[in-house]
Amino acid sequence: MSPALRAAAAYSWRVLVVGALVYAVFSILGRFHEIAVAVFLGLVVTAMLRPMTDLLARRMPRAIAVAVSLLGSIVVLLGVLAFVGETVAGERAVLQEEFGAGIGRIEHWLEQPPFRLNPEALTDLQSRIGQFLSSHRSTLISTALSGAGRLVQVLTVLALALFCSIFFLQSGDRQWKWFCSQLPAGARDRVALAGRAGWRTFTGYTHGIVLVAATNAILVGVALFALGVPLAVPLALLEFFAAFIPLIGSPIALAVAAVVALASEGPVIAAVVVALIVIIGQIEGHLLHPLVMSWAVRLHPVVVALSVVGGAIAAGVVGAVVAVPLVSVLWAARQALRGEQPKAQQPRTRMQRKKKGPAGDGPADEAGNASGMSKARATPEG
Repeated sequence: MSPALRAAAAYSWRVLVVGALVYAVFSILGRFHEIAVAVFLGLVVTAMLRPMTDLLARRMPRAIAVAVSLLGSIVVLLGVLAFVGETVAGERAVLQEEFGAGIGRIEHWLEQPPFRLNPEALTDLQSRIGQFLSSHRSTLISTALSGAGRLVQVLTVLALALFCSIFFLQSGDRQWKWFCSQLPAGARDRVALAGRAGWRTFTGYTHGIVLVAATNAILVGVALFALGVPLAVPLALLEFFAAFIPLIGSPIALAVAAVVALASEGPVIAAVVVALIVIIGQIEGHLLHPLVMSWAVRLHPVVVALSVVGGAIAAGVVGAVVAVPLVSVLWAARQALRGEQPKAQQPRTRMQRKKKGPAGDGPADEAGNASGMSKARATPEG
């Protein structure tokens, strides 16, 4: 057997074993995806609230600091949601009139060049939609009931995530030390090193993506308010949550804003919102991510795109959200185990600082010459 074929066979069975292991892990996570999502959300809450909890713990007991940070965050979140609901409820009557008139304008616009759609076709489409809804009423009702069951699952996951975050904030360090102590002695140090590197990366990614999402939401909200588009605050909130899906989240949220602008303000404002999609995409890709995320996550855009698409295929929206931080954590753990820190974070040793400079007149050369002279003196005279 040739050496090339033997090497190919050796690599092939290793790739098959790794692939089977990855498939088994994802199969297990797929069966218990609610638990995996709850733990992930608990880690996100821990990464966000850990600095504030540590700050409060300097002045009060740790348990009280955890309770204050969690309750304060919940109050702020509920306040934002209540403000959004009040805004939508206050504009409901005006929105109904504007959307009714906007649909009429869209129909009139589609009847004009270059589309020249038949008005009877649009009327027939509306009647077909009404017939479909009336004939599938039972299906829609069962779907709504299953959605109510889904809501119960979501609330359960959120409750479990909150429960996990309480203990992560309270005693996360002790839990991690206990976990490492259960491993074989030869693997404890390596797992602890990889875990610390992964947690630093996960924390940096969480803080960075929240800052990017908040910046995008503020830009979108101000722009929509200036253009007079209704539901500016809910659409800005939609942009905030959509930004957690890299590359595709923000364009989808702004596409929804463009549809709202088309129905309420007409095609000109909708075209401006579409231009806003391009502008915000450029700001996010060339300014926010390089400035905010470069110190936390160093992944090529192709890797990010493949991760998002692969996560979406494997687990839908949840997979698209989790994919990039998961890949980032794995990459950080790999670099830590290989001892390869990024150049921006790699401290220079004293000897490296001495060697920096022109050859021949640095401290390293003096040390080298001194050592050479000592060796020469130590050599017996012939």
